[in-house]
Amino acid sequence: MRIRSLGARFAIPCVAVGLIVAGCADNGGVTPGTSTVGSTNDINPKDPSELRDGGNLRLALTALPETFNYLHIDGGDADTSSVISPTMPTSFTSDAAGELTVDHDYFTDVQLTNTSPQQITYTINPKAVWSDGSPITWEDLRSQAAALSGRDNRFLVSATIGFERVEKVERGVDDRQAIVTFNKPYSEWKGQFGFLYPKETTATPEAFNDRDRNGLAVSAGPFVITQIDRGQNRITLGRNPKWWGATPRLDSITFSVLDSTATLPAVQNNELDYSYMSGIENVTAARNAKNVVIRRTPEPSWSHLTFNGAPGALLDDAKLRVAISKAIDRQGLANAAQNGVVDNPKPLNNHIFVAGQKGYQDNAAPIAYDPDAAARMLDELGWKLNGDVREKDGRKLELRDVMYQQDLWVQTAQIVQQNLAKVGVKLDIQTVPGSGLFKNVIDPGNFDIAQFSWNGSVLPLGALPQTYAYDPNNLQGNKARIGSPELNALIEQTIAELDPQKAIDLANKCDQMIWEEGYSIPLYQASGTYAVRDNLANWGAFGLASPDYTKVGFLK
Repeated sequence: MRIRSLGARFAIPCVAVGLIVAGCADNGGVTPGTSTVGSTNDINPKDPSELRDGGNLRLALTALPETFNYLHIDGGDADTSSVISPTMPTSFTSDAAGELTVDHDYFTDVQLTNTSPQQITYTINPKAVWSDGSPITWEDLRSQAAALSGRDNRFLVSATIGFERVEKVERGVDDRQAIVTFNKPYSEWKGQFGFLYPKETTATPEAFNDRDRNGLAVSAGPFVITQIDRGQNRITLGRNPKWWGATPRLDSITFSVLDSTATLPAVQNNELDYSYMSGIENVTAARNAKNVVIRRTPEPSWSHLTFNGAPGALLDDAKLRVAISKAIDRQGLANAAQNGVVDNPKPLNNHIFVAGQKGYQDNAAPIAYDPDAAARMLDELGWKLNGDVREKDGRKLELRDVMYQQDLWVQTAQIVQQNLAKVGVKLDIQTVPGSGLFKNVIDPGNFDIAQFSWNGSVLPLGALPQTYAYDPNNLQGNKARIGSPELNALIEQTIAELDPQKAIDLANKCDQMIWEEGYSIPLYQASGTYAVRDNLANWGAFGLASPDYTKVGFLK
């Protein structure tokens, strides 16, 4: 499940967006499609009057959330986002074309009311209350802005989302209005309150880091968490009795933790209503299951390889990272992963924008596949063959490639392993079970290459400071530990640019620098293919859109 927060990119450690299949398998009647994002989606749209009152939507998680605070470094992932999306306020929603509108359940109006200095005025819906009955007020916005500002590093934030540029948050005409004033412009301000938490959660580092560690203390969506069963690895949401908006059609939403190999059988056995499907074999099997349909809309998610370029690491030299990148056949990986599902598989050639998104262009020339050139570069850098593996200064060019314990990721790694062996680079494949990939391996820097997926946003420029800016004293978002003062300065210029086209042009200049420094290797973007129960409405392959949880339900 890939419900996006508008404000930040988040990691999907356990879902590879393709499946490696042997040979050219028969497509089982599945028509290949594009992986380029567009302006439509496939959610079986129905008027809520056509849906029955009640029902339980059964969804899958890969692990129980480390914390239910999505703003925390341990919370910014797909599982946390999936669970809290029906339960927490947001400022904007997106349609299938990626166009944003104010979420009127929570705000009657959100406006850019001044440009010098930049000011945003948030007018809160007077009916909006937290689940304990207390009103949502300007103080909740002020407290969250302070917590995410980066000024107090005891708040273990996943991303500052532009709040480092906020000078102050003040009360407006009453407690239901907040005026946010910036000390430097921020172009992607519409993503800042992708999830809003109560001031009690963001008031102190202790509350921020631990209050929602084992559940949401307070929420404010159409649903609330009613049970967390850690023995059964299950979370249940029920209707929020304090909800002021349209009554949801569903009674409940149940999230069950399932291994990746168990999701297809769960769909086939009518134990799950919805699941992402990778590769032609799984798509075909799901399509042939009783009362299941395949819904598909390309989405801004993509798989990649990220290098560890920390000072002193084996790959701390940008030229070495680029040489290794040139030895990897990204087109071959795309073909193997998306054969039969995508009509013309292509590698993703941009770190900021996905294909089909305004601003996308191919900037990948620095790592164009050329194994002969890669071998020459390695020779020039002093990495000389000694048997099958290159060495330099007594150090072998042997890389640890870490990933979630899942066949799809391992199959990708095996192809990369074969590519690199041809130029004298040894790749050791190391899988990590459970939910510890980031907390125990990637965040501490215990890797040379890491494989996972990013889930992007309709506001892609926010990923620049979150992921690619480099601050040696704050590496929470920059998993690669790679960057430069020059790139930092260009990122700063980009996110301060309020002219959309100029910002896009600057973002592509940033992307060119990211390729040149060998930060990571984007592989391919997701086809957005889901198995969905055929009587489920207003749910499926959302593409760029946000779901309306009050309209989701089962046909009468």
